[in-house]
Amino acid sequence: MPELPEVEVTRRGVAPHIEGRIVRDVVLRRDGLRWPFPEDLPALLAGRRIIATDRRGKYLLLQFEHGTLIIHLGMSGHLRVLPTGIPAEKHDHFDMVVEGADGRHVLRLTDPRRFGAVLWHSMQDGGLEEHLLLRGLGVEPLGPAFTGKLLFEQTRSRSAAIKQVLMAGDIVVGVGNIYCSESLFRAGINPKTAANRISAARYDRLAQAIREVLAEAIVQGGSTLRDFIGVNGQSGYFQQTYFVYDRAGVPCRRCGAPVRQIKQGQRSTFYCVNCQK
Repeated sequence: MPELPEVEVTRRGVAPHIEGRIVRDVVLRRDGLRWPFPEDLPALLAGRRIIATDRRGKYLLLQFEHGTLIIHLGMSGHLRVLPTGIPAEKHDHFDMVVEGADGRHVLRLTDPRRFGAVLWHSMQDGGLEEHLLLRGLGVEPLGPAFTGKLLFEQTRSRSAAIKQVLMAGDIVVGVGNIYCSESLFRAGINPKTAANRISAARYDRLAQAIREVLAEAIVQGGSTLRDFIGVNGQSGYFQQTYFVYDRAGVPCRRCGAPVRQIKQGQRSTFYCVNCQK
């Protein structure tokens, strides 16, 4: 599944091609993906200008004067910016034709497994933070509100494993499975450790590790996750620098001990017993 870095890479890739442009047409090739497409979406967007792009966790946000288009890439979705006239293929479910000074082009959503989403939040329904999918999200890990102090204070009553607490998304958003494993390794914290047993100093190191891992992944274009590719058609290559994720049985890059794999909440966790205490 595309995680925060992949969504941010996508946002940065599409932004120069759609921000400030006028939507001329919207083409829907099915009734919906994970959820139905918004009713009358072509009429809602036609003739309207895309003011800005943003991201909240793993949700891509296209901001208009009268509301926000919310896009989720699901398990295997990706966005591309294409010239007009390129025929749609089997899994191309959503096109948005935009026009600017450089002519028209198409923002196309391809989603083979159809777990993605294209939703609309009208300004008449209140602030975007009140949307059902966004209102329970924690702070952004790359923003100033995310600190070790926040993690420490918010986990005093949580006895669940730290990896599960991080991935819950209500304290900090967007730290998915891959980058959670990598961040815990970098901070030297065992993923099975109870969240309320980690000291403030160790949470400072963990917050810094999360910021560093996510920032590095964005610079490297994210990871190659099954079908994920960037807007330019190229896969990310952060996976080439993994220390533990998907390296079960392989010697730890730091100490040489075999990397272990366990299941936590139906997800695979990878860690080094020597480097993570």
